[in-house]
Amino acid sequence: MPPRHPAPGDLEPIETASRDEITALQLQRLRSTLQRAYDHVPHYRQAFDAAGVHPGDLKTLGDLAKFPFTGKKDLRDNYPFGMFAVPREQVLRIHASSGTTGKPTVVGYTRNDIATWADLGARSIRAAGGRAGDMVHVAYGYGLFTGGLGAHYGAERLGCTVVPMSGGQTEKQVQLITDFKPDIIMVTPSYMQVIIEEFRRQGLDPAAMSVKVGIFGAEPWTEAMRREIEGAAAIDAVDIYGLSEVMGPGVASECVESKDGPVIWEDHFYPEIIDPETGAVLPDGSEGELVFTSLTKEALPIIRYRTRDLTRLLPPTSRAFRRMGKIVGRSDDMLIIRGVNLFPTQIEEIVLQHGQLGGQYQLVVTRSGQLDKLKVRCELQPQHARADANQIGRTLEHRIKTLCGVSCKVDVCAPDALERTLTGKARRVIDQRKL
Repeated sequence: MPPRHPAPGDLEPIETASRDEITALQLQRLRSTLQRAYDHVPHYRQAFDAAGVHPGDLKTLGDLAKFPFTGKKDLRDNYPFGMFAVPREQVLRIHASSGTTGKPTVVGYTRNDIATWADLGARSIRAAGGRAGDMVHVAYGYGLFTGGLGAHYGAERLGCTVVPMSGGQTEKQVQLITDFKPDIIMVTPSYMQVIIEEFRRQGLDPAAMSVKVGIFGAEPWTEAMRREIEGAAAIDAVDIYGLSEVMGPGVASECVESKDGPVIWEDHFYPEIIDPETGAVLPDGSEGELVFTSLTKEALPIIRYRTRDLTRLLPPTSRAFRRMGKIVGRSDDMLIIRGVNLFPTQIEEIVLQHGQLGGQYQLVVTRSGQLDKLKVRCELQPQHARADANQIGRTLEHRIKTLCGVSCKVDVCAPDALERTLTGKARRVIDQRKL
């Protein structure tokens, strides 16, 4: 049965509110958050004082631009609990984001924070077409990573039956999907590709699975990947966005009836787009770095957090809130190859446009003397395993040079040749210049 599009009665009043009502609520909550941060977090008191601003200076939403940014370094410098605005004893749960180097960023949640997160998770699943009584297969990782528990609490809050599978054990994932017949799966898009491959390996048709909706997040993914997954599994693939420093999954989520970018739940998070170089606030529609300020968080209010995600703010469609465009990359993940800016998602788009290639790919960057070299590794789909890999490689090399302006070597590998992710995010880039 296809997902049921929501009737007005299914929505919370704020989801259909006027822009004036939303703005008034944001301003009220933003003033409270700034005061809370200034009064209870020494870092923010020092940062505001150094910038010469005070919570009382916020008269309009635009005045937020006067306040300093928060970055990962600030959270790490105050490790572990220095950014909390409540005593540790009032923190009900702690999560931490993974970091490639150094200490993780630690986040905390009060009882009210957990309830808000569950409410927004439920709102997100409902926007994707989920309803009470649906079965939700959660294949995000559990533990300190916010994905598994964030999805889990949201699904339970909506009244769904939750299968807390977590990541890995791909054969068992397929077994449980086959046996339990869930309606919804929540997982990273790259691991959904792995699950689809496992269906085929077992001689099963992934398009025949019971799942009707996939709610995918935790990594950037393209429209091309959406088309590939939807075609292979016969599902609606929708995008959910979140990050632990701001809350976790459910900061923004796509509506199944429009699938035109995640709707930001603006009653709880105030978004800005800035120029990543200058920090200047850009108008809606401009591409830049996404910045979030929390409006209701108690344990860890976050002020102008630089996500490093590059996107745009778009006008409302299915809900009263603004949307964010697809993440085109991260300001800190951008590769510079011989002076040319390149994002992994640009390569993904080109690889997936070729009908004989699968969705798995990897970029390997090396340096010979002063010259950067890029190798793109991708693989054939099983039904095209005997295709001319050399010819396909030459075709991709030409397209990448034409569309991205970068010369590269393309290795077209056999099916299943590239390392698969077992627990979540794909490792798309291996930059050996740093070694």
